[in-house]
Amino acid sequence: MKKFIYAFVIFLMISSCKNGKKHDAQSIVDNAIEVAGGKIFQASNISFEFRGKLYKAIRNEGIFQFERQFEDSLGQIKDILSNDGFKRVVNDKPYVVHDSMAAKYSRSVNSVHYFSVLPYGLNDAAVNKALIGETSISDKAYYKIKVYFDEVGGGDDFEDVFVYWIGKDDFKVDYIAYSYMDNETEFGLRFREAYNERYVGGLRFVDYKNYKPEDNLTNVINLDSLFIAKKLKLLSKIENENIEVN
Repeated sequence: MKKFIYAFVIFLMISSCKNGKKHDAQSIVDNAIEVAGGKIFQASNISFEFRGKLYKAIRNEGIFQFERQFEDSLGQIKDILSNDGFKRVVNDKPYVVHDSMAAKYSRSVNSVHYFSVLPYGLNDAAVNKALIGETSISDKAYYKIKVYFDEVGGGDDFEDVFVYWIGKDDFKVDYIAYSYMDNETEFGLRFREAYNERYVGGLRFVDYKNYKPEDNLTNVINLDSLFIAKKLKLLSKIENENIEVN
């Protein structure tokens, strides 16, 4: 009888191990993307307003066109970033932009569109992901995912490092931190807190409170500790308005 009970307990333990799924970085990100809208992103038209400019993103299974429209002293400006590169149109006519400025405008346009749909994009070919731990913020449990990029295909800012705090129960991205090089010598750190969650056309959108540490000596993966200790300075709010999805 004792042998039977022992064998039954071992069976239950083995079954539990088989059925209990342990998440790795890839499965966590996959779940986060699915919760945020999943495949809807892949073929979508998204428009929104950010700081007085109109942004439009057209995605179709790897083919993309990101736009930024605004008015300045030159007239009506439309910046277009696509698979074919960057171009600027002024008053409906092509406008020649120096290579260095084109790179700057490209990064600016891409950055706004990139953050607007996170975590979509984290499965791109040049993206590397690692589960670096678990933590708790405001009594909510999170997976802590480090994201970094290959030099080939990783864009001009391939040296940037991101950290994502993804809810263990709901797989929602609630916090993001990143390190970046503002130029060849200036290093920066940012921490973003998501708020104002809403779903539009099946896609999850959030706004962010944008924070920075007092100095740049902290490792980006430890910025959550400073946030919890209320040692981060609020710089700005990242608010996308009038979102439409088709």
